[in-house]
Amino acid sequence: MWNMAPRTPNRIAVPSRTDPLLRRFTEMIGGPLGRRTEPGRTPTGFFTVERVLVALTVVAALAAVAAKNACRVGGWDGANSYMWACYSDLPPLFHARGFAENPFAPFVDGANFEYPVLMSFVASITALPIVPGDYDRALAYFDLNVLLIAALWIAVVLMTSRSAGRRPWDAAMVAIAPGMILASTINWDMWAVAALAGAVLAFSRDRTVLAGALIGIGTATKLFPVLFLGAVLVLAVRTGRWRAFGTTTAAAAGAWLAVNVPAMLLSFEGWSVFWTFTREREAGWSSLWHAWNTIAEAAGAEGLSAETINTAGFVAFFLSCVGVAVIGLIAPTRPRLIQLVFLIVASFVLVNKVYSPQFVIWLIPLVALAWPKWRDFLIWQLVEVLHFFAIWAFLYQMTVELEAQHALAPAAYVLAVFAHMGMVLYLMVRVVHSMWDTSADPVRRAGQDDPGGGPFAGARDAGWVARLRRA
Repeated sequence: MWNMAPRTPNRIAVPSRTDPLLRRFTEMIGGPLGRRTEPGRTPTGFFTVERVLVALTVVAALAAVAAKNACRVGGWDGANSYMWACYSDLPPLFHARGFAENPFAPFVDGANFEYPVLMSFVASITALPIVPGDYDRALAYFDLNVLLIAALWIAVVLMTSRSAGRRPWDAAMVAIAPGMILASTINWDMWAVAALAGAVLAFSRDRTVLAGALIGIGTATKLFPVLFLGAVLVLAVRTGRWRAFGTTTAAAAGAWLAVNVPAMLLSFEGWSVFWTFTREREAGWSSLWHAWNTIAEAAGAEGLSAETINTAGFVAFFLSCVGVAVIGLIAPTRPRLIQLVFLIVASFVLVNKVYSPQFVIWLIPLVALAWPKWRDFLIWQLVEVLHFFAIWAFLYQMTVELEAQHALAPAAYVLAVFAHMGMVLYLMVRVVHSMWDTSADPVRRAGQDDPGGGPFAGARDAGWVARLRRA
């Protein structure tokens, strides 16, 4: 059975020693941890690293609920959720997608629930106990889902901490990230985030079948976890260790089929709603393509069609993946697995035709493992917070009649979109730089090769890759 106990080295890296920004903030509490202490060896009593991380996550989860309180009190109808930036898909979809009448509405003919199978299943199971009665059923549905999201958030923090090797404190980024506080309760994405975090941890411990199964489950919830296999493929090519890729991919395919085939047989029409909706939908808010269309409309030109965006987005993502593969093969030192995963997922986020505000929670655990630098992380999160409020202000002014001086100008909305994209690109550049110069990689500076590498940790390059890199 898979042992979930922590397997960090005897000594662990402490942020007050290793991070320049946090070191300065410790002056008010006595300065950084002393050099003669042995964190990880010295008993800490009740306040272990993981217990502190759980406490931080609980506080952040309460803040997430408080951030939605205006909607919990005033409702999600009309422009209220945009005005107070407390929007969530969960209460509106409870009635709009038929859960109030039939908890398993996504699995019948005539369904219009535009999400993959396991997300549909989660939405249905959490609707089952919300029986008819004299109470706000949509609010109860929201609260039940938020409770589960908070539990998943804690699990993601713990799995990230255990995947970080000597740097378990890096998971504090996931615990207290403003993006998690604001966006984690918008939709069911945390289920897919937890599946990917579990796959990263399982793979780091050479449990490739379990990792693949979790990738398949995550992909049946939201598509982005399947991108993990791209990073595994790059390292398999570079090292010649193909077994890890084969077993992980086979397990992922098996798990995905195991949950999708029954849904297809039960109601192929309901199962296919997600795929049809994804293909036909227009550019989503905050995406590169929606910003482009907003600029075009302001200039009096015609925006890009859904078909054009599908083609352009696919080509852009394909070229991005080729670029990541080339970088992964010719970098002087074998990249860490999570660095490649972050680059691929970030590329997908940047060029996808939809960027929902909750997509930021996809990246936060990956950034904590790929580039755990608090200064860059906090700047990125500040920009994401500004973008978060800009999108709701833009939607609010489209919903109600506002005078020009009180409305958010389209140019400000477009600027917020480009700012968040620019920060993601900046983090990608820093990760690529750390792949080329390992002395700039905080994880490798802690004396680790690749804590998440699993079968690839310590592997040598295949002969042809070495010759290609010299050429």
